[in-house]
Amino acid sequence: MTNMKVIFLEDVKGRGKRGEVKEVPDGYAQNFLIKKGKAKEATKSAMSALKGQQHAEEKKQAELLADAQELKKLLEADETVIEIKAKAGTDSRLFGSIPSKQIAQALNSQYNVKLDKRKIELNEPIKVLGYTNVPVKLYPQVSAKIRVHVVEK
Repeated sequence: MTNMKVIFLEDVKGRGKRGEVKEVPDGYAQNFLIKKGKAKEATKSAMSALKGQQHAEEKKQAELLADAQELKKLLEADETVIEIKAKAGTDSRLFGSIPSKQIAQALNSQYNVKLDKRKIELNEPIKVLGYTNVPVKLYPQVSAKIRVHVVEK
């Protein structure tokens, strides 16, 4: 039995992940992986194309990391405080609550920063007046805190 070197084009359970280069049995490669478009033969040109793609991906990830670090600086700057008006009772408890979606909208309208509400890690909506530090996951290694000031309407 001979083996063939292939580049996986998608994840194949128990065999390989997308972008991985592995040796697999000839028949399996020809009759399943290549036929179904899950892998391609690891020729010289395919290998150099893969290296180019990996380099471009690394560069993109580095740019995303740099963007996340810049955004962290902006969000954690002393003058960055998101102000949200809400109705509250006499005990400073809000009528209703402020969810992450409302924080994302306020951030966009006050600082022109678009942030996906799913990146805002609010365990439960804000329910009282005052300042709250809200954690935000900007990138796998970059987290920040947004200061949210809830004031009475």
